[in-house]
Amino acid sequence: MPPVIAGFAHHRVPVADGVSLHVAIGGSGPPIVLLHGFPQTHLMWRHVAADLAADHTVICPDLRGYGASDKPADPDGTGYAKRTMAADIVALARALGHERFALAGHDRGALVAFRAALDHPAAITHLACLDVLPTLDMWEALHGTTAAVGFHLYLMAQPPGLPERLIGAAPDLFFGHFLDLWTGDPQAIPADVRAAYLDACRAAVPSIVADYRASAGIDTDHDRADRAAGHRLRMPVTVLQQDWGAALGYDAAALWRAWAPDLRHTTVTCGHFMAEEAPADIAKALRDLLTR
Repeated sequence: MPPVIAGFAHHRVPVADGVSLHVAIGGSGPPIVLLHGFPQTHLMWRHVAADLAADHTVICPDLRGYGASDKPADPDGTGYAKRTMAADIVALARALGHERFALAGHDRGALVAFRAALDHPAAITHLACLDVLPTLDMWEALHGTTAAVGFHLYLMAQPPGLPERLIGAAPDLFFGHFLDLWTGDPQAIPADVRAAYLDACRAAVPSIVADYRASAGIDTDHDRADRAAGHRLRMPVTVLQQDWGAALGYDAAALWRAWAPDLRHTTVTCGHFMAEEAPADIAKALRDLLTR
């Protein structure tokens, strides 16, 4: 039997254009939506979600294109824009009866959360982003040989065809590489969860590539337009990151502060998969955010 978040119910919720998201929901109280990263599914939140469910309604979807959610084709390059994926999340919350909600995302989910907070500020009460920079800042921070750490970003930015075929030829090797490389604690992702992640990714190569390809094109256009217009995040924001800035030569807190006047930025010592490696710390950081 595949792993689940204990005590959570599972649903399929239509959100837009014939697309439905798979979502696990548990607890009761003020709503918080938790968005997973790459190469994962909603299961990455299993510990944090169980903690927060003591006094919150916790909503953990699989993003469009990931996990058990729908994986629509992307003929025009907009289907996996973060603007589109963010609209999914707002529609999901509304379908569940929540016009306003707190939102936390990790990795790819953090980019969706960032876009949701910019595009739908009236809906997002609090924002947490784990281990990313905003898309435009990320591309500007990568340079020279240090950019090799993000080789997958450049691979999946290529036109349709080549990256899908290369990754599809050895999906477990490709996605497993990141599960192994980015964790600071191999025990944090047990064998059954790892298998569930690989199964989900194996079935989603085209949509995962489309998500990343959007970040090298339309997503940067949207960020650039917001930067030029002076748009900022209006809600309290918490950012938790590894110290990538020291390695790649940028000031992560300063980059985030340009977008988020009400910011708390913390550098963590665990690996990239922090919600699985240090769930008590992440749950505490989210609870602290929700009191602001």
